[in-house]
Amino acid sequence: MPLIPDEDRKQIQKILDGMTNPVKLIHRTSDCETCADTLALLEELVTISELLSLEVADAEEGERVPATVIESGGRRVQFYGIPAGYEIMSLLEAIVLLSHGESGLTPESKALLASVTDPLHIEVLVTPTCPYCPRAVRVAFQMALENPNITADAVEISEFPDLGQRYRVMGVPKTMVNGRDGVEGALPESAFVPMLLSAAEEVVS
Repeated sequence: MPLIPDEDRKQIQKILDGMTNPVKLIHRTSDCETCADTLALLEELVTISELLSLEVADAEEGERVPATVIESGGRRVQFYGIPAGYEIMSLLEAIVLLSHGESGLTPESKALLASVTDPLHIEVLVTPTCPYCPRAVRVAFQMALENPNITADAVEISEFPDLGQRYRVMGVPKTMVNGRDGVEGALPESAFVPMLLSAAEEVVS
């Protein structure tokens, strides 16, 4: 039985019609609770657009799964967990964003990000029931696309309770910078980008 209902498939088709270049999904999996459903969802998704492809590999020992890399033109972002609920939109927006190869950020944000010369790892902690999470994920992914020194992950935190405890997650979205607190909540790009960079500077200092 398909995981994507016909009506949802039509909506997804409209979104993916906005792709301009091929995108590869690299999925790492094992026998985790949501691994089979995640793989089945991705297998259905790549049938909707000829510009989408899927590569599947067994996860390495100790690796968090399910894990899906969205890659195009040498740039990549990553999603941990099943992209269900509101997070299917995070995945679809990432696919279209990577296919364009342009961050779409404002000139002001681009100028700020141009100063990032050290590795910066952003983790956006999300849940499928959070309607505000896709906004935070999108800006984090835009930042990674704008500057190769920045990497960005979306993490479905209910699937990784150890991270939830380590990061003291009380609500989502919560965005971590290099493993430290960065920003809580979903903010407009004009506030989100400078706050993340400020948090990164505090981690370094």
